[in-house]
Amino acid sequence: MTEMEPYVQLVHERFMRRALDLARRGWGTTHPNPMVGAVIVEQGEVVAEGFHEKAGEPHAEIMALRHLGRLPRPGAILYVTMEPCSTEGRTGACTTAIIAAGLTHVVVGAVDPNPVHSGHGFEVLRAAGVQVTSGVIEADCADLNLIFNHWIVSRTPLIAAKAAVTLDGKIATRTNDSQWITGELARADVHLWRRLFPAIAVGAGTVMSDDPSLTSRLGKNVWCPVRFVFDGLLRTVVDKKLPKIYSDEYKDRTIVVTTPHGGLGYVRKLQAMGVQVWNIDSPTMRAPLTEFRRLCVEAGITGVFIEGGAQMISELIQTRQLDYLFVYRAPILLGDDRAKTVFKGLRTETLAHAVQLQSVRHTSFGPDQLMRGRVLYPEKLQVDETTFSMG
Repeated sequence: MTEMEPYVQLVHERFMRRALDLARRGWGTTHPNPMVGAVIVEQGEVVAEGFHEKAGEPHAEIMALRHLGRLPRPGAILYVTMEPCSTEGRTGACTTAIIAAGLTHVVVGAVDPNPVHSGHGFEVLRAAGVQVTSGVIEADCADLNLIFNHWIVSRTPLIAAKAAVTLDGKIATRTNDSQWITGELARADVHLWRRLFPAIAVGAGTVMSDDPSLTSRLGKNVWCPVRFVFDGLLRTVVDKKLPKIYSDEYKDRTIVVTTPHGGLGYVRKLQAMGVQVWNIDSPTMRAPLTEFRRLCVEAGITGVFIEGGAQMISELIQTRQLDYLFVYRAPILLGDDRAKTVFKGLRTETLAHAVQLQSVRHTSFGPDQLMRGRVLYPEKLQVDETTFSMG
């Protein structure tokens, strides 16, 4: 962060948090673009606001200037959560609009993560005589765009997983009783993340045992992302009574990820119902996740939120394919060796060989807590081959 007086820093943080609140209005609607908010301040008062609503629509800075409806007054400050773009896209470069409006001071949260553009917007503005203050609540501004940041740097979807566990890391009792480990507030937060991610994924076991809807339900609003079912043997299609996600009103947004081991007859059955099938070549009944990522790129799917089951999440870690992890923890202790564990299959002999989380965030939901962060793998990840098999 640019060094500044404590009072000035607090003022900048106050207006940047307002810009962050505005950016969140684009929650789940801006893919593949980032969420961005902007505020124009004159003499310590907010005079105009804007946010990026969806791809192809004007960026936050442009919207704020439009809502102002006139040129900013001398000394006006623009607050924006991400470095203004400096390239001519569908909506024009934001740096050009800022300079044309006569703004002389821009306060920015996060730097553009795109290595091609990172910092260039600052250079353009400064070359035009605009003062740039950067790094204001940068971590919060960057955290807002977890999916975009990963996509723009790696050009692959962010693969994230969610688990709800007891204090001792269990997801169910020995009799499979698991509803509900966490309370209503924590479960509501899951629906918020479902709304952010373009796609949700589960394994065949979760579909067969829980028959989930895999939709985001926020109040009366229901949103259905792309729904992936990993089912290498097409076990979910065998019974006459099929899961609801194969027949509900959103069935065309369901994609079954399978292998040739599942049988063409079941593939045709799914396709006849309007369900999509990604049949990925594999010597085993496990669909290679590297190929799954490639197909997501082709489909423009920038992030996948995996909700289980435990075997699927564990194998994602074993194969180093999990990028981000959400763990909701409830104040419940089972203390039973035969209770169901969410993470397994590794041979972690020292703490130095443990999987860790980076850029960790903590949030409380009543008595429950969420810990989330980017997955960091040790150099040597030892896998217990006796547990490595897709269910």
